[in-house]
Amino acid sequence: MHFVTSRITEPLKKKFTKQTRNYRMQAFIGHLGIRNGERVLDLGGVPEFWENCPIPLDITILNLPGYNPRTVPQSHHRITLVEGDACNVEFAADNSFDIVFSNSVIEHVGDKTRRSEMAREIRRLAPRYWVQTPSIWFPMEAHCHMFFWWFYPEAVRRFFMNRWRKSLPAWTNMMLGTTVVLRGEMLALFPDSAIWTERKFGFIKSYSAFRSLAP
Repeated sequence: MHFVTSRITEPLKKKFTKQTRNYRMQAFIGHLGIRNGERVLDLGGVPEFWENCPIPLDITILNLPGYNPRTVPQSHHRITLVEGDACNVEFAADNSFDIVFSNSVIEHVGDKTRRSEMAREIRRLAPRYWVQTPSIWFPMEAHCHMFFWWFYPEAVRRFFMNRWRKSLPAWTNMMLGTTVVLRGEMLALFPDSAIWTERKFGFIKSYSAFRSLAP
């Protein structure tokens, strides 16, 4: 079912991905007042994502060992790749960056304790931040592209996971480690933030907790 659904939804997904990224990037630029040359720490991102940002930035992209690309594509940004743990950024002192950015990562880092640790690091490392997570209320799940995935009984989700594991073990482990982060938890994790709600076709697509000024 997943593969049938993917064949049906993939053209639609590709059609709207660029539009969605541009819309989200414009919200990020506007709400945080992005300026030329600012130092950004991207937790769990990829260099290609930043091509949607026209303002040249000094971007450090942190990923777990083995998850960074081997080379950095040409870009109008200065991009540095580093390895580390988003929940414990040991190499960086307090306020080492102007902005911490994270797109669809906090739902993957582990349990509530790990999410709290990541939130603590984000708030420690920069006076401004932007942290996005997909919404449970959007009909198509952001990772597996199944409709209403989080509303299936657990036994049904486990059935699909067992099928997917045979041909996509790493991807299945990613799905098993994915947690829904609700708006209320985002506010609890980032009590000094405002929440930007992204909508598509009238549905809530994602939440972004952001702090635009130093506390």
